[in-house]
Amino acid sequence: MSKNTIRLQYSGFIIFAAQITSIITGLAFTLLLSRNMTQQQYGIWANIFDLTGYFLLFSGLFPFWTMRFVARRKEGAAKTGLLANLAVSLASTAIYLSLTPTLTHAFSISGEYVTMYLIASAQIINLHLIAMLESILRAKKPQAIGYGLLIEEITKITLAYILIVRLQQLFLGALLSLIAGVIVQAIYYLALTAGDLKQKIQWTYAKEWLKGSTANLYNAIGTQLAASPVILLFLLGGQAARGNYQAATTFSTIIGYALFLSYALYPKLLAETNMKDVTASLKTVLMFAIPMTIIVLSIPDSLLTILKVDYNQATPILLLLAIDGFIILISQFITSVILGVEKLDEEATIPLRKLARSKIFKVFTLPYVQAAISIPTSLYVLSQFAIGEPVLAAVYVTVINLVAHAAIMLIQYAMMHASLPIKMPWKNIGKYVLAATPTAIVLHLLPDVTTLTLTVAEAAAGAAIYLAILLTIDPEARKIVNEIWKELKSITKREPD
Repeated sequence: MSKNTIRLQYSGFIIFAAQITSIITGLAFTLLLSRNMTQQQYGIWANIFDLTGYFLLFSGLFPFWTMRFVARRKEGAAKTGLLANLAVSLASTAIYLSLTPTLTHAFSISGEYVTMYLIASAQIINLHLIAMLESILRAKKPQAIGYGLLIEEITKITLAYILIVRLQQLFLGALLSLIAGVIVQAIYYLALTAGDLKQKIQWTYAKEWLKGSTANLYNAIGTQLAASPVILLFLLGGQAARGNYQAATTFSTIIGYALFLSYALYPKLLAETNMKDVTASLKTVLMFAIPMTIIVLSIPDSLLTILKVDYNQATPILLLLAIDGFIILISQFITSVILGVEKLDEEATIPLRKLARSKIFKVFTLPYVQAAISIPTSLYVLSQFAIGEPVLAAVYVTVINLVAHAAIMLIQYAMMHASLPIKMPWKNIGKYVLAATPTAIVLHLLPDVTTLTLTVAEAAAGAAIYLAILLTIDPEARKIVNEIWKELKSITKREPD
């Protein structure tokens, strides 16, 4: 097997920079929706993707194994995986279309929106293709995913402006913008992977993946079950409750962008296990994730007011989701490490008995633990204590999910600690928290603002305060920032094949 040439920091910084840049386009798109939709309509918009999510259950079955095979330079894995996932996407879309009338009736969706649910089926095919193409690129050239994100965001927001603002097509315009953005992104990825797609199909790999996909399907079902509380929120809490939750999620998910700083770690570990890479990646992720969490916690009212004044009532939801987002980030980082060092499929075979005893299967079981905590608790609390209280309903679901995610994170940490000699950088974490504390105080003392420009300025000021303090007290942070600068300057240089 040839030496892995992935540049860990370079790839992570490119994707992270793209994600941060996409905040502006993402907010612009969200503003077009939230300021033109009622809370009930915004809840329906979110529900469209809640439902289509169930038909993406199989989208990660083949990409999971394809990335592992491509990272280990298995000839023909990319082409085999793409064709296999395309077939899965067509079957999933056909099932979705046949069930849409029944599903929309069950959720009491009025007839004017049923067409939107049908149009959304195109996104099922799109996301299956993107999942596979990104798995291929992640194994070889992960920084390209950052560029793909920017292409998708620019296409989406440009079309959204034309269709929503100029042509006054709200739901239809928003859906078509999303779909078109992903199509353009997929075309870009196809151009980058053209060389891999010329290789000969290896159906023997597909046979192994089908065996291994039993574990992936097991995980996909568990993951979707674990996400069911938001469906219960829509059904029992109402459309406004789901709308408030979605508004808060707009900003809490930004915290998770810090995870992309370690995006190249997983495929790199597949090729060569290096615990120093793990520790270095964790330091970099936390150096950004901690202040991002603090900023969201410090100015929740200003952030929600950007969307619409009505969403100020979602402040407690956002505060809880910010903490939850940080916990999820740590959990996902640990998962990538556990899966990255698993050597089960190193020889391009997937023995089922070994799979059942592997760390992969143990990690894939954890969503069921989460679902066992969150589903019955959400059902009971929503039906007993939150009837007619949309904000309270969303708060309850958020708290329940937070507790479940924290429990899973602790289990994952115990799994990682038991098998890998990873030293937690507690000293660095202490410095990050110390530098973030004055940031929180300053932002808390500043008056709430109501415009996008002023809110972004406040957040930027908080980030500047944090960075200035951290660079003063932490020599290692200065070294990391210097490396970031060197990596950014290298963008114009020729990238490795």
